[in-house]
Amino acid sequence: GISSQVKRHEGQLQPPASASRPSDEPQTPNGPKARTRRPRPLPQGLVMIYEDRDILVVDKPPGLLTISTETEKERTAYFLMMDYVRKGCAKSRNRVFVVHRLDRETSGLLVMAKSHEAKAKLQDQWDRADKKYLAIVHGRLEKRTDTISTYLAENSARVVYSTSNTKMGKLSHTAYRVLKQAKEFALLEVALLTGRKNQIRVHLAGIGHPVAGDKKYGKGIAFHKKLSLHAYSITLKHPVTGRMMTFAAKVPPHFYQIVGSIEGMDENYPKRPD
Repeated sequence: GISSQVKRHEGQLQPPASASRPSDEPQTPNGPKARTRRPRPLPQGLVMIYEDRDILVVDKPPGLLTISTETEKERTAYFLMMDYVRKGCAKSRNRVFVVHRLDRETSGLLVMAKSHEAKAKLQDQWDRADKKYLAIVHGRLEKRTDTISTYLAENSARVVYSTSNTKMGKLSHTAYRVLKQAKEFALLEVALLTGRKNQIRVHLAGIGHPVAGDKKYGKGIAFHKKLSLHAYSITLKHPVTGRMMTFAAKVPPHFYQIVGSIEGMDENYPKRPD
């Protein structure tokens, strides 16, 4: 149930220095050897974090869509990765399948599958996968750690909002803890316990601490041009081998510009295995 789900996640937000850094062993499942052990640049700012014959994990830059919209068909992570696995050959049978989405302005880890079967197995476990974000928010938070729980709904203008109408909204949970409190901003580690559209942004804005750079939910105080929300760590079970795997994405430079040094992290965090 929902209460047990929240209970399972509470108290498990570990410091970034230990939470999402991969082990010293290369992140290779028992089976096909991974093609990628070090981050590798791809078109449009994408970075390959990991690849084997079943899954792909990329670091998505802010501003890039996950999938197409009515106005943008080709400049998407899905289109670029489909072209990557097909090696430019339109007749290739190779494909990628979207497992989840990141908001256009959110950066960080995006997991894709290479088969229907792998996609289904990843999606089946998605609510249980450990998904952590870094967020810079406005203001000083009274609680160092908390879980935000509200019902979320979406209006005709595609704006997500909290509602007391339990039939209209979906119950959503976001846990956070303060990593660093600066004068005007706070750096948070956020655990996504449910996966609704714009969930973290709506929940943090709802408690009076919108994400820096959030023009949609920030109520006009978003001074920074980039949204300071980054999907930096994910732990999941490999859909074929069953091995637990942790992936981590480098902290974006503009985070340091806003909050300065981050204890336990540097600009090369997370360090990769050699």
